[in-house]
Amino acid sequence: MSFTEHYFQTEDGPKIHYRDYPAVGEERGLPVLCLHGLTRNVNDFAELAPQIAALGRRVIVASQRGRGKSDWDPRPERYQPPIYTMDMAALLENLGIARAVYVGTSMGGLMSLITPTLAPGKLAAAVINDIGVEINPGGIERIKSNVSARGAVKTWDEAIDRTIASNLDAFPKRKGDREFWDWFARKLWIEVEGGFDLSYDQAIVEQFDEGGELPDLWPFWEPFKALPVLVVRGGNTDLLTIETVDRMRSKKPDMAYAEVPDVGHAPFMTEPEAWSAITDFLEQVD
Repeated sequence: MSFTEHYFQTEDGPKIHYRDYPAVGEERGLPVLCLHGLTRNVNDFAELAPQIAALGRRVIVASQRGRGKSDWDPRPERYQPPIYTMDMAALLENLGIARAVYVGTSMGGLMSLITPTLAPGKLAAAVINDIGVEINPGGIERIKSNVSARGAVKTWDEAIDRTIASNLDAFPKRKGDREFWDWFARKLWIEVEGGFDLSYDQAIVEQFDEGGELPDLWPFWEPFKALPVLVVRGGNTDLLTIETVDRMRSKKPDMAYAEVPDVGHAPFMTEPEAWSAITDFLEQVD
């Protein structure tokens, strides 16, 4: 699947790397903006983005500042979801996209959640992957533990082993599947002098550690009562509880929902249960 690569200059300095996947055939709906998790990058959507483009939608996938090929921020205190959210609103504006369907995993889902409040009108519908209006503290602590274990390694086998150690709980059915873990590791690691390193700025982790308690997110759910939403949840996730899903649905009874069995945080959304729900959802969104 072809895509073009570009950079967007933010107002406060860092350049944002993004991929632009053209719609396959006739364009048949609003563009889609894909947003990754805390320490991920455009590679998280290397499979999902072309699948969505094949449905006739243009897809934009960006690496947030400090990740992948995007610039690191010289002021680490700006590594915050509201900053990323406004970066994405500016990117869409620069591309001449008035409204988009947001597809966000984890932190990207949080960005989607706050977009209608911070950038009204930009988000037309949302697929929120494995995060909700209440975030389970156990999942936060697990993420902190995983990201604090970063550090360069000398060999690719070490990179794979580190990927397994950090993610096996989320993909227990993949134990012993070296091909899967090699594929997964290639999304996370880059070659550097003397070995391999994770593709993000360590200062992101420090900001995350110092972030304190999350604000009450329920007010951000109010605008979604009038917006189409699909929530995807990993059946084994430690970040989004089924009780939170039920509470979200009680306030928005038409919320679509899909669960991916035997997967923790977070599904790639190419799994049959997630992909089927996404295609059904997009068919109902302009």
